[in-house]
Amino acid sequence: MAAVSGALALSALAVPAAQADGPSYREEAAAHLAASHSARSAFAAGDPNGDLDVSFSNLKITKAVKVGTTNHVSTSVTYTITHGADVDIHSEDFATGPFIYKGAFAAPDNLLLGDYPAICTSTSPTTATCTGDIDVYPAYGELINSDAGSWKAGGLALNFATEEFSEQGDLGTTLVQRYSRQTVNASPEPVTKGKTITVTGKLSRANWEDNEYHGYTNQSVKLQFRKKDSSTYTTIKTLKTNSTGNLKTTVTASTDGYYRFSFAGTTTTPAVNAAGDFVDVR
Repeated sequence: MAAVSGALALSALAVPAAQADGPSYREEAAAHLAASHSARSAFAAGDPNGDLDVSFSNLKITKAVKVGTTNHVSTSVTYTITHGADVDIHSEDFATGPFIYKGAFAAPDNLLLGDYPAICTSTSPTTATCTGDIDVYPAYGELINSDAGSWKAGGLALNFATEEFSEQGDLGTTLVQRYSRQTVNASPEPVTKGKTITVTGKLSRANWEDNEYHGYTNQSVKLQFRKKDSSTYTTIKTLKTNSTGNLKTTVTASTDGYYRFSFAGTTTTPAVNAAGDFVDVR
């Protein structure tokens, strides 16, 4: 196998120790992708690249992969492969799986794969439907903060005996997002009707470079209220987080109910609602 190098090495070299005993599908798949990197510029992203007679289509992936600071995240991907009659996809030497990449297919900034090959079911002598995973381990340095945003998806097939492969990009898109948290606290509790309630909170998101959560600054957040016997929240006002991600505002106490902050999300950070904080008005 060719040596893994550069950004393409991240998803192979960052494998947890429990999975790093000997060569794995993940490592070998990353090695093939790295080895073919120099030849990619000669191929369109949506066309098969390689000497194995396999192509990919009908790829489906979630709209967003939400990644925190430490927990393993696994995302299922389905796709179809079409292969030559001489390609035995059920051989022990054959493996296929999805991958996602950030940036251009010819020179990706980063890519992520699955720990294990996809499982394929033949639908004809030359076609099969496959289901595989994208596995993300943020605690092992697979991502940096600038990786958040839009990624594209591709498919890979390998024959370990002959070292033939096929890869294809531009099969779908997803967002890789920095997981978000939102808190809220409304006080005093209880409060006299007509008095002032102070509502505070903080919007934070995962930092993939130090594995901590930090305030998400200068973001619009809605303060919402739900009456005690209602199931619907209504927006009272919109405010912005400060330089540390904190929020603070006041409202006039009128009736029993729940206050929460609601963040609509961005391409790099998912939407999040704080759990409602109940205030008893007397």
